[in-house]
Amino acid sequence: MLVGMAWNTEETKRKLKEAAVAEFAAHGLGGTTMERIARRAGVNKERLYTYFGDKPRLFATVLADELNKVAAAVPLDHLDGPEAVAEYAGAVYAYHAEHPELTRLLLWEGLLDLPAVPDEASRTDYYRTKVAAFERAQQSKTISDTLPAADLAFLVLALAGWWYAVPQMARMMHADSSSTPASAKAALMQAATQLAAPSN
Repeated sequence: MLVGMAWNTEETKRKLKEAAVAEFAAHGLGGTTMERIARRAGVNKERLYTYFGDKPRLFATVLADELNKVAAAVPLDHLDGPEAVAEYAGAVYAYHAEHPELTRLLLWEGLLDLPAVPDEASRTDYYRTKVAAFERAQQSKTISDTLPAADLAFLVLALAGWWYAVPQMARMMHADSSSTPASAKAALMQAATQLAAPSN
């Protein structure tokens, strides 16, 4: 009986977090209500408060979960040349294509313009591991060191995510072309290769 109750609790939390991701991605922290999240999940609103606390804490929880998912799905420990940078950019692009809510959550968080975001120290450590991979590749002369590693890493992530941050801009700029998600990914990977290519 206890096992069944524990499973139901975890299932309820999963439903609530999935509903919260969808609502926060669509409406942001300010435009989302706890009542709507609970209704979308088909769960009593009091359970939502019991499990996750207030709305800002719930937003921080679901964003942290989504960042953990992309970290697991698109790891970056080693770069052995511009092609590896391009492959990483392509993998990030593909992840955003399948999970556009992550981009939207990050954009909403940015609009809050907070002096510090929840769990900023651990998130900084996570991004520093990405920068460190670029630094090691630069030190080994396998990728360009024209730009600081942090700038190069940020530019690669920005290129990969911007297609889904402003899809309307991508659509309008490609109005007279036969652009597809595959051709966009190929263009991104080519740009990442060029950015990372060592100078001759």
